[in-house]
Amino acid sequence: MEKEKNELGITVKKEEDFSEWYSQVIQKAELADIRFGVQGFIVHMPWGFSIIRKIYEYLEKEVEDDGHVAFLFPTVVKEESLMKEKEHAGFTPEVFWVSEAGSKKIEERFALRPTGETQIYPLYSLWFKSHKELPFKGYQSRIPAFRNEMTTRPFLRGREFLFFETHDVFNLHEDALEQVEKDLEICNKVIKNKIKIPFLFFKRPQWDRFKGAVNTFTPDTLMPDGKRNQIASTHDLGQNFARAFGIKIMSKDEKEEYAWQTCFGPGIWRIMAALIGIHGDDKGLILPFDMAPLQIVIVPVLFSDKDSKEILKIANEIKNKLKGYRIKIDDSEASPGFKYNKWELKGVPIRLEIGPKEVKEGNITISLRNENKKFLIKLKDLTKEIEKFSKIIDKHIEEKAEEYFKNKTRDAKSFDELKKIIKAYKGFVKVPFCSVNKDGEKCADKLKEETAANVSGILYPKEDKIKEGQKCIVCGKKANHVVYVAKSY
Repeated sequence: MEKEKNELGITVKKEEDFSEWYSQVIQKAELADIRFGVQGFIVHMPWGFSIIRKIYEYLEKEVEDDGHVAFLFPTVVKEESLMKEKEHAGFTPEVFWVSEAGSKKIEERFALRPTGETQIYPLYSLWFKSHKELPFKGYQSRIPAFRNEMTTRPFLRGREFLFFETHDVFNLHEDALEQVEKDLEICNKVIKNKIKIPFLFFKRPQWDRFKGAVNTFTPDTLMPDGKRNQIASTHDLGQNFARAFGIKIMSKDEKEEYAWQTCFGPGIWRIMAALIGIHGDDKGLILPFDMAPLQIVIVPVLFSDKDSKEILKIANEIKNKLKGYRIKIDDSEASPGFKYNKWELKGVPIRLEIGPKEVKEGNITISLRNENKKFLIKLKDLTKEIEKFSKIIDKHIEEKAEEYFKNKTRDAKSFDELKKIIKAYKGFVKVPFCSVNKDGEKCADKLKEETAANVSGILYPKEDKIKEGQKCIVCGKKANHVVYVAKSY
């Protein structure tokens, strides 16, 4: 049985080798299978996909509550459309092209969707003509996107990855900017409040904004290896795409004007990666109660055939009593210890153990996944106790994640100090910087070349105050901003 345990369990400590720990959790908790045979394309296994579906459900509810309606566009993009917005055409080195059908060349090749703007906006130019038809808020969900990433890692970077995107159209820029704030609030409601992932909001520097956008805003978290994980993004597109695709609206004043647009992309994969990396421990996954594919597992502790019948009878009665939850009786032939390790690895929040002693005394043992504690309670109180413990589990996960994240930012006043901190410290580093407009890009490039770290941007919505007389740590010119620096995926 010790052999069973070693084969099933995680063999490295998260703090000592996060990369190997992360790979083992994905494989052994059966979240994804990387053996499909084409680099960057993974199989989403049932346990992992069930968690991902929850992320989608949360997001779909919030955007629909905000007035969005769902649509579905084809997976492909016309080459002509992809090239229309000149800056956005910078995606072309990353796209997969379809150029043949069977043995014949296609007259006009097309791309697999790297993102949705260039497939959706040509139709928007046909759908909307009057100010009375706006605002329009649309989204598509549970779809793949494709980019030719050179380095791939499950849930962090892939050539095919799961996608979610909103595409909104407004009469006024003020309405578009208001939508950006609503998108950020959706990140708070879903990523922080429901999935319990802490993050900071940033306004991206101009050289790192979404291709074709006026400004990009992102919630970024930190993985246990110290690297920044961008878990979503929302973009003020201004009128850039409206001009490129001819989305013209007749205003109240009978004037033809270009529409204002936004788009919002929560990173389904990236959120999943953060969930695994931030909440998990040396035993495997830890999941918020509502996100768990299986919320409660009942493990009968059987010693003899004589006990088995009564124990299994009570186990089934408990299952029926708790039928509002996702619950399973593990009556397999494996030992109780093996079952405990298996369900801990998969992150099942509550385990109920019932053996001859519990049956005799009318009790049941509750074990919580997120704490190394067991509680003996009366069977008659079980429903009330499950409700109580489900809230305790989520509160504990949230508090632990916040504790993990709160000390992940340091300050550096010089380039040399930044280099030393980046080398030894896993987190964000705040530094004085000359500019987050295009003229600051050279300093960002030098910073990355010498530290392997990126400028994440400035804190949003309330930017850190720059102190009088501070200089950019790279070029020595007057510092106009405090930027956050971190290594990135």
